[in-house]
Amino acid sequence: MNEFPQAGQAAKSSIQKRLMSHVLWPLGLVWLMGTLLSAGIANYFVQQAFDRSLLDDAYMVASHVKLKSGQQKDLEINMTSAELNGLLFDQSESVAFALFKADGSFLAGHPGLTATSIIQNAAAAFEFENIVFQGKSMRAVVLRQEQPEKFTVIVAQTALSRTQLLQKLLAYSVLPELLLLILIGAWLRWTIAKDLAPLSALMQVLQKRDGSDFSPLQLKASTIDMENLSHAVNAMLRRIEVALKAQKEFTGNVAHELRTPLAGIRALAEYGLDSTQPELLRAQLIQIRESSIRASHLTDQLLALAIADEADIEKKIEPVQLDEVITTAILERSALARELNIDLGAKGMEHACVILANKALTEGILNNLLDNAMRYGKPANGSAQVVTVSLQMSSEALELVVLDNGPGIANEDHENILKRGVQGANKDGSNKGLGLGLSIVARYAELLGAQFWLQNSLDASGLEAHVLFRR
Repeated sequence: MNEFPQAGQAAKSSIQKRLMSHVLWPLGLVWLMGTLLSAGIANYFVQQAFDRSLLDDAYMVASHVKLKSGQQKDLEINMTSAELNGLLFDQSESVAFALFKADGSFLAGHPGLTATSIIQNAAAAFEFENIVFQGKSMRAVVLRQEQPEKFTVIVAQTALSRTQLLQKLLAYSVLPELLLLILIGAWLRWTIAKDLAPLSALMQVLQKRDGSDFSPLQLKASTIDMENLSHAVNAMLRRIEVALKAQKEFTGNVAHELRTPLAGIRALAEYGLDSTQPELLRAQLIQIRESSIRASHLTDQLLALAIADEADIEKKIEPVQLDEVITTAILERSALARELNIDLGAKGMEHACVILANKALTEGILNNLLDNAMRYGKPANGSAQVVTVSLQMSSEALELVVLDNGPGIANEDHENILKRGVQGANKDGSNKGLGLGLSIVARYAELLGAQFWLQNSLDASGLEAHVLFRR
C-alpha cells in the first residue's frame, strides 16, 4: 500500500507553515514600518518640546543683558554667577551658555562654546543645531538680539532626558504592538490548524483505506473548500469504482462469451485433422470460418461495452446529423444485404434531422440495431427478410425505429434481453441470440439520455426497436 510522504521526507513545507509564513511576514513588516514611523514622530515632537524649552532659556538669559551704566555700546549681563547657575540649573542635564558681541568677541559664559551659525553669521533670529562641547553631544540654540545692542546668546544642553523620554514613549507604544502581534500569530496558528484539520483527517483516511474500498468519505468540513474537496474525492472514487467494475465485467464477459465459440473452433479443427475426406475437410473449414466470424462479432460487442463504460466517464456532446448517420450505416451494409437477400431501406428521411448527442455512441446504437435485425430478424415462414429504418419527428423529440419482419420476441423477455448475456426467445420459442447487441444499445441510450424500448409489431410480425432522442 503506497504511503503519503511524511513531513521529514520532503523538502516542501506544510500548508500550515506556508500560510503562517504568508501572513506573519507581512504583519511583521507592517509592525516594523509602524515602529519606525512611531519612532520618527515621537522623536520629532520630543525634540520640538525640548527645543522650545531651550529657546525659552536663551530668551531668559538675553533678557538680563544690559548696557553698562554711563556707556552706550558696551554690554554686560545683569546677573551674578549664582543667579545664572540657578537660572540654567537642570537636575539631569549639563547646561552651558555663552554671550557674544556683535563683532563676535566673547562677552560672558563658558569659553569655547560656539556654533556653526555664528561662524557663518546667519541672519535668522534663532537657530538650533547639534554640537560637541567638552566631549559631550549637546543640543544648542543660537539667539540673535538687536536691543539694546546687537549680541548673540548660545544655550546648549545635553540630550539625556530627551533620549530617556523617547525610549519610554517607544517602549509604551511599541511593546503593546509587539505583544498584539504575538497574540495574533498564536491565534492564526490555532485557527489555521483548526481549519486544516479536515485535510489532515482526509489524508489519514486515505492512507488507511483499502484499495478495494470505494465508499464515500465521511468528513466534517469546516469550510466550503474542504466540502468541495470531499465531494471531488468522492466523485473520483465513484468513477474509479465504475471503471474497475467495467473492467471486471469486461473480463468476465470475454471469458464467458468466447469460451463456447473458441471451444467449437478447436473441436472442428481437431475433427478435421482426423479426417482424410476432402469434402468433409471443406465443410469443417466453412464451419470454422463461421465460428470465427461469430467470435469476432462477440469480441466487437464486448469491446463496445467497454467503450460504453468509458464513455460514462467522459463523452463529447455535439450536434449530430442523424439522417447522415442512417444513410452511412445502410450503405455500409448494402452489399451484405444483397448477399443475404435482405430488403434493407429507410423512410422519413426527407428532412435533415439534427440532435445533440455523441456521434460515436449514436452510430453504435444504429449499427447494433441493424446487425441484430439482420442477424435475427429472419421470417419463420421463409419469406423475404425486410429491415427498415424510419425517423419520426416532433417539435420536442425525434424517434428512431428499426423494424424487421422476423418472429419477434416474447413479451415477457423485452426487458430481460437488454441485460448483458441474457438470451431471449422468439415468440415461437426458438433462440433469439445472446443479447449483447441490445444491451450495448441500452447502455448507449442511457449515456445519451435517450429512451430505448422494444415492442412487437402490432400490424405484422416482427420486432420494433425504438430510440427516442430529445431535439
